[in-house]
Amino acid sequence: MKKEHHYCLQVDWIGNKGSGTSNYKAYERSHVISAANKPDILASSDPTFRGDASKYNPEELLLASLSSCHMLWFLHLCAENGVVVRSYSDNPEAVMIENENGSGQFVEVTLHPQVTVAEKEMLDQLEGLHKKAHQYCFIANSVNFPVKHLSTGRIA
Repeated sequence: MKKEHHYCLQVDWIGNKGSGTSNYKAYERSHVISAANKPDILASSDPTFRGDASKYNPEELLLASLSSCHMLWFLHLCAENGVVVRSYSDNPEAVMIENENGSGQFVEVTLHPQVTVAEKEMLDQLEGLHKKAHQYCFIANSVNFPVKHLSTGRIA
């Protein structure tokens, strides 16, 4: 039987400068993302779309979700397969295109995981574990664009 999981949070727009959305330049794109017992995330739109560059934007949060999901599955699979990871970092990149009408979509994400393992023999398993992590990642399975990974492995 499939398990069903539910997620909820709250998003509050805090960008009303007094006249609401009376015109496109009259309001800030600032908002707060919150969930019970967690710190708030201050967010805005991308600066290209009149957002605050000092706050996370939805595009960055999607990229972070893909990277984080892949990492968590990868670490899980490493633990199950006897691969001891000493450190993991990623510098993911995304390509989004904006259409003539102002809409847009992501067309590609590339993850760049850098993994340090305990022993040289473990390096041979990394690529296969990254592929399997990609197959299991809930977020990657939910998007309609390719999510690639170009990984680097090294020994501690």
